[in-house]
Amino acid sequence: MSQLVVSSVSRTAFSFSRTVQTRLKFLQKKAFARGSEIGLIVCAALAGIASGCAVSGMSWISKALHSLIFGITLEEGLSAASIENKLLLLMAPIGGGIVMGLVFLALRKRRSRPIVDPIEANALYGGRISLTDSVIVAIQNLASNGFGASVGLEAGYTQLSSGIASKLGTKLNFRREDLRILVGCGAAAAIAAAFNAPLTGSFYAFELIIGTYSTIALAPVVVAAILATIVARALSGNAFLIEVGNIGAIAPRDFLPAILLGAFCALMGIVIMKGVAFTEQVARKSSIHAALRPALGGIIVGLLAMITPQVLSAGHGALHLNFETQSPLPTLALIFVLKATASAVSIGSGFRGGLFFASLFMGALLGKIFSFPADLAFNGSLTPTVFAVVGMSSLAVALIGGPLTMTFLALEITGDFPITALVLAAAISCSVVVRTTFGYSFATWRFHLRGESIRSAHDIGWIRNLTVDKLMRPDVKKANANLSIQEFRKAFPLGSAQRIVLIDDGDRYVGIILLAEIYAADAADNEATTLETFIRYRNDMLLPQMNARQAASIFDKTQSDALAVVENLASRRVVGQLSESHTLRRYSEELDRRRREAVGETI
Repeated sequence: MSQLVVSSVSRTAFSFSRTVQTRLKFLQKKAFARGSEIGLIVCAALAGIASGCAVSGMSWISKALHSLIFGITLEEGLSAASIENKLLLLMAPIGGGIVMGLVFLALRKRRSRPIVDPIEANALYGGRISLTDSVIVAIQNLASNGFGASVGLEAGYTQLSSGIASKLGTKLNFRREDLRILVGCGAAAAIAAAFNAPLTGSFYAFELIIGTYSTIALAPVVVAAILATIVARALSGNAFLIEVGNIGAIAPRDFLPAILLGAFCALMGIVIMKGVAFTEQVARKSSIHAALRPALGGIIVGLLAMITPQVLSAGHGALHLNFETQSPLPTLALIFVLKATASAVSIGSGFRGGLFFASLFMGALLGKIFSFPADLAFNGSLTPTVFAVVGMSSLAVALIGGPLTMTFLALEITGDFPITALVLAAAISCSVVVRTTFGYSFATWRFHLRGESIRSAHDIGWIRNLTVDKLMRPDVKKANANLSIQEFRKAFPLGSAQRIVLIDDGDRYVGIILLAEIYAADAADNEATTLETFIRYRNDMLLPQMNARQAASIFDKTQSDALAVVENLASRRVVGQLSESHTLRRYSEELDRRRREAVGETI
């Protein structure tokens, strides 16, 4: 019996020891990942490899759906295919709309919260993205693109890759800033794999996802982008390459038409963004059920596809087709209008996807359209192909943002440095026009329509978390507003406080009295003077949910050193008090902390 007990105890002790060792090793791995730049780079490498696999997998599924639904080969691009069956071109997007409607009904009760994308996650939530939501977005994007809706897969690529990276960082309990960088690594890897362009992916992360460039983020982002590109090339070969053909010579006089083309693309980009918003507004205000809207949008897309299949899907095949052929001006203008309409209707009616590649295709069309008047005005100094490359990058800057991102895309696609300088000039021109006349990219414009004040991925989530209820002092000295001055002086001797909050008989906020003013009043008038004369800030108060920036703005407006915090405007029940000096000090401390995190300083 004793031997059995000893044996049982030994096994239990051994099992406990193994569990402790396993746990210690896991904690050591977490500490390694959190505590060093090397650990962050290793995690970025894992995210890059996973992103390359995800992009290749989604791309293959999309091509398989195109082949299955439209009867084309896996090597053909849907938007460049010759599809004689017009009924099929009409019905396929409608079928996709029905699928999206069913998905909407299935998700409506189970996941009612809005899905957070990488830009919003890094701006507001410290890089936290639900992996389940990311998978849902990827599936919706595949269904939309696979049935021919005029949307690209880049939204699904970046969402899924960023979700994987965020999940990895969350499991390892990353710091807020490190998690934001890792989400940027996932997005960089997705774009790098999607275009065989690691520089483009890297600067996409810096400009659009992380929101800033820092030395601490350079190595992990670049490592993720390079590894994702290698993995995607190994799994998919040359499927992601974009070939533009002969560029020709570039001269200094060519910068002027390039700059004008950039401004032209900016204006057209604003029109497209407003078109998407208008479509969404019309759909939202209509009495049509949300589950039926994608199918109705599919009818419009299908009718447009019957005119030309170039409006279908993202437009990979159509982009190559238009680079290889020279079409007359009316044909190019018609294709552009049809593609822009199809993209606006697809997104506005409820299909899931983005405008990244669609903006490249439409920009190439705009460049070729612009080449006709430019040829007359500038004596044909540039080829239509050059205008197409410049227009492609410029319209992408207008819709997506990221002037350097699109400049590096042109460099990596063409391998030509002179045309890269033209693209950079056009991208800057486009960015300035959009920023001064409109102020938003496509993603931030949609945030604006939802009521979010996000203009980039800069981390403003910590500002929202630094709320008045976390800063205020709950111990407030209060007095009834009906007290006489003599009663008030007895209750609050000079030096007992700086200010007293007045409330009425219903415990509602009335105002604030500065104690020094009460005692500085003329003693002869004390019996005749009531507290009413000394009440300040009657309608100036703070609410617990306000953030530090909003509170500082109210302090500046009222010129007050401190204000009362009320529960809400209806009850006006006083729950605390907050001073301007404490608010500004805590705000400055947090701002400095985030700055040091961004540059990798020890905190």
